[in-house]
Amino acid sequence: MAAAATAARILELDPAHPRAGRVIDDIVRMEKRIFPKHESLARTFHDELKRRNTALIYSAAAATIPTTGDAAAASDEEEEVVGYAMYTCATSLCASITKLAVKESRRRQGHGEALLMAAVEGCRRRRVQRVSLHVDPARAAAVALYRKAGFQVDATVVGYYAPRRDAYRMYMDL
Repeated sequence: MAAAATAARILELDPAHPRAGRVIDDIVRMEKRIFPKHESLARTFHDELKRRNTALIYSAAAATIPTTGDAAAASDEEEEVVGYAMYTCATSLCASITKLAVKESRRRQGHGEALLMAAVEGCRRRRVQRVSLHVDPARAAAVALYRKAGFQVDATVVGYYAPRRDAYRMYMDL
């Protein structure tokens, strides 16, 4: 994993934390930039978070490299949300990773891998037996990341995102 990701913190959103509103706003902005409107949860994000057994984790890193002191000492206000993952544990049998995204400027630094592994670990702690997700086969970097983590392609779901835009359904047994 890249040094940048090891300097970042993976945190689970606590809606009661004073910083939660800012974190959600950052994630909604990121969601709008990364995903096409019909794939974005930006408009329903707050409703998604209210769902039972849904978790949101995010990667927070120093917004700027401190000139003195340690990067780990940066305050919450000096951190930026660089990526996030959302997952739902519907039953003890299966969980679904519904979103995983990293800011374009922070990609290829290990943030996505760290978020994916943290989401899988969250499912493991809940004693889930299988984790699944959907990914556009054209997103080669994402497919490679999921394969590297141990996910396998279960099926191709025709028209999942749009007509003539399929998805791989991938899974990992825990």
